Amino acid sequence: MLKKFIFSLTAIIALSLVAIAQDKGETREGYIVDKHCSAGDVANHGKGCVLSAPCMKSGLGFYSDGKFTQFDTKSEALAKAALEKSKKDKGAKFKVTGKLVEGKLSASSIEESTE
Repeated sequence: MLKKFIFSLTAIIALSLVAIAQDKGETREGYIVDKHCSAGDVANHGKGCVLSAPCMKSGLGFYSDGKFTQFDTKSEALAKAALEKSKKDKGAKFKVTGKLVEGKLSASSIEESTE
């Protein structure tokens, strides 16, 4: 009886860990912008400004649903690469899949919206 209980408990824990490992978060659509300029008109903010040294120094984040959320270090590199790849100078929207970790957005993927 005890062996069955321990086996069941082990199986439940293992399945829970698999489910947690697969959780990539939710997907939202919005704009990649620097913290310094996040209070302005982010939809018409130029990527040249966002990628400039002073703005990059303030940190990149994601603006969606009227709220700015700063990226973590790894996600900031993904965001910079996505911005550089975009052919749009202004108004590029991105789909970001990720979750909040210690107040910062940890993105598992960032891609430009085709809409």
